[in-house]
Amino acid sequence: MSQSSYGRMWDAAQGALEYLLEDEYPTMQLHPQKDRMQVFQTLATFYLRYLKIFRALEEVYDQLVHPQKRRVVHQVLEGVMGRLLELKNEMVELEYSEFHYFDDILQDLKMTPEDLEVPIPHYFVREKMRALKEREKMLAHILAKGGHHEDKPQVPVQSMSIERAMWLLQVSERARQGRLRAHFMKTIRQEEQRRLQSSSSSILDPDWAATCIQKVWRGYRDRRRVKKECLEEMIFLGMIPAQQPTPSPAQLHAQQLKSRRHGMQEEHEAEYQRALANIKESVQCVDGPDIKESLQEQIRQWFIECRDATGKFPDFPCPEDGGSASIFAQKTPEQVAAEFAAKEEEGEKKKKSKEDKDKKGKDRKKKKKEKKGKMKGKKGKEDTEEEEKGWKMTPSNFLPTVVEGAKLYKEVWHYRDEKHNFLQSFDAQLVREEKRLEVEEELRVQVDELMRQELKNLKLVVDRDKGKKKKKVKKSSKKKKKKGRKTGKKKKEKDLTADRTIESLYEELVLEGFIIRPMNVKLSDYIGEYSYLGTTLRQADIEPMPSLSDVRQLIALYGILPLGSQCVHERGPLIRAVLLTGPAGVGKKMLVHALCNETGANLFDLSSSTLAGKYPGKSGLQSLLHMVFKVARQLQPSVIWIGDAEKTFYKKVPKLEKEMEPKRLKKNLPKFLKSIKPEDRVLVVGTTRRPFDADIKPLCKVYKKIILIPRPDYASRFTLWKELLHAGGAQLGPKLDLSSLAKVTDGYTQGHILQAIQTVLNSHRLNQQTKRPLTAVEFIPPLARLDPVYKEEEEAFKTWYSRTPLGKKRARAARASEEEADLKKGKTKGGKLQTKRKEGKNKKRKKKK
Repeated sequence: MSQSSYGRMWDAAQGALEYLLEDEYPTMQLHPQKDRMQVFQTLATFYLRYLKIFRALEEVYDQLVHPQKRRVVHQVLEGVMGRLLELKNEMVELEYSEFHYFDDILQDLKMTPEDLEVPIPHYFVREKMRALKEREKMLAHILAKGGHHEDKPQVPVQSMSIERAMWLLQVSERARQGRLRAHFMKTIRQEEQRRLQSSSSSILDPDWAATCIQKVWRGYRDRRRVKKECLEEMIFLGMIPAQQPTPSPAQLHAQQLKSRRHGMQEEHEAEYQRALANIKESVQCVDGPDIKESLQEQIRQWFIECRDATGKFPDFPCPEDGGSASIFAQKTPEQVAAEFAAKEEEGEKKKKSKEDKDKKGKDRKKKKKEKKGKMKGKKGKEDTEEEEKGWKMTPSNFLPTVVEGAKLYKEVWHYRDEKHNFLQSFDAQLVREEKRLEVEEELRVQVDELMRQELKNLKLVVDRDKGKKKKKVKKSSKKKKKKGRKTGKKKKEKDLTADRTIESLYEELVLEGFIIRPMNVKLSDYIGEYSYLGTTLRQADIEPMPSLSDVRQLIALYGILPLGSQCVHERGPLIRAVLLTGPAGVGKKMLVHALCNETGANLFDLSSSTLAGKYPGKSGLQSLLHMVFKVARQLQPSVIWIGDAEKTFYKKVPKLEKEMEPKRLKKNLPKFLKSIKPEDRVLVVGTTRRPFDADIKPLCKVYKKIILIPRPDYASRFTLWKELLHAGGAQLGPKLDLSSLAKVTDGYTQGHILQAIQTVLNSHRLNQQTKRPLTAVEFIPPLARLDPVYKEEEEAFKTWYSRTPLGKKRARAARASEEEADLKKGKTKGGKLQTKRKEGKNKKRKKKK
């Protein structure tokens, strides 16, 4: 795509955003709504529309070359990301569930389930690639210095007796000799057959020979054609993936263009930064004296006009109030003088009105107090009832930035002619305007100091009332000092490692095993399909298990977007800790590593296994946590991973684990979590496969967000088999029935499927694929040796999740909706019964008569 294409894409995204803002602002000001379904529909439509705009803006920001345009896109992009998180938070509070289903809305907006995927901005990692490479080198250097080497997969070696070794050697040697003898006998037999054919050969009829050749060739050709058509049909139906071992020339060209644009972005950014400094110097030299003179003349004119209007020289505003900028902010000196006169007149009127009101007010106060006492109870109950029943959108922290960015685009870039700027370099005129404003602000500070002195001199000559004004200034300064003292009384945390550098702390944590290198996986590698039955199950009052696609979206929303963007983390809903729970093998650890790779975050390991035997005692643990959180804040973004999180909150510690002290973090972890501020991009992620072993109250206090990861459903298993087999080097042919494999592996997790594929697809089996294609039966024996996730275990996870705070709220809401439905049914039934009883009584009366 060309630069003009990305410009049109940007224009379309801004147009869609403008329409969306027009639709959203009325909902911010509406009265509380009572229909929860209607509220969810509006929130979900806003969420999906913002998601579509987010995807377009992310692609535009990744490929645009113009440095000034990219800044506007970046501002709007961060605002849209933050708004997405706010809308997600609203939906969670409304439905009391982390997972939502948008089947009807997707159909109305003509979107597919693939459009629900939250895009991960490429600039999270790309713009700090140099720092990440330096960190990787430093980590490798520290590990090599400490004698730690990378763990390579080793083949398990088993001890063997001499007798068994001799027996294996004899068997292999006899087999080798047998193969050689068989090959030798085969060659002898072939030579005998040739000799017999040559001796009994006779001259064949040419027509008969031609028909034989044609028959053989036509059979071979038709078999090849049928096989090709069958393969094309299977690919068309989606039963076999289209195999493209190498990308097409068009794809290679598009990749080259993208990488070339990234290089051009860096070059244009460097030119823009140089131009900022050069143009500012030229503005200071050329326009600086004129700006200074115009500011002085403007302030002097204000002095004279205020003197003429009020009879006194005005007080010059303090630097804290903005100086002379606060006077002339969109106002002329005449308007300022008129305002001063109006204020004095209002002051005189207020004095007169106060005297009259004081007399009347005393009589009215007694009557009002009596009425208020009676009405307080009634009004309070009515207000609380209205607030409980109704729902209203909470004010957004990101909508003003989105509106500001949209306004800037419309005013500056929408109608700007860019035909002559073919290379998309910076606009010098816009830079000059920005730098002129900066120079004016800098010169205004100097001019304000000069004009304050000039005003003092004028007052010495003309005014004689100086003492009163000086006292007023002193009083204001005392008040300010007192305010400063109040704010300074806050206690500061003690720095236990004030005498040490961050580099030394980082090295110590790496050598002790608390900072580890994340695995090279991405969030897109976590394979899973969308749940197409979620909405229908919820309509039938059945709570569906979340799909792996929903889990992937939550990791992107709660982890990647806040950690990747400082603005989103500071102003969005603050999430300090997330708990990933589910059976073994569903990919909890993989999601933690993907979270670090997508954001370029440091990975700290505070699992009970790594803590065992290190930094003993309370003081040792406190110093360790202080070091971890200090380094995590300094080198943010950071992820602190706690594996087997249930061990920290054990109900009863098992005898075998008492020496490891798994509950060491129970008291100190909540305190350090509270110290994480919005500006600290630090996230604590816990993983557990047995959450029911922990005390649920302290666990839920630490981990406010809990994501339950289920075993994969049929659609996810089908895609898992297809993708993992393709990644393992398997040739997917018609004989390999993936649908049957997906059906048979119901209850098995991603880890089980991967383990079965790795055992079957060894190097010897991969080489035999051309002669002996893969079949589904080969994967059954390794799967039979593994234990699947049984229904009892899945039900245990469901019951545990229903005891969490969010699960309890959802259960209460379900009970309340059931009670309302029963009441409605009861009213209708009661009405029918009453009418039947009346009819029966009337009939009896008639019979008696």
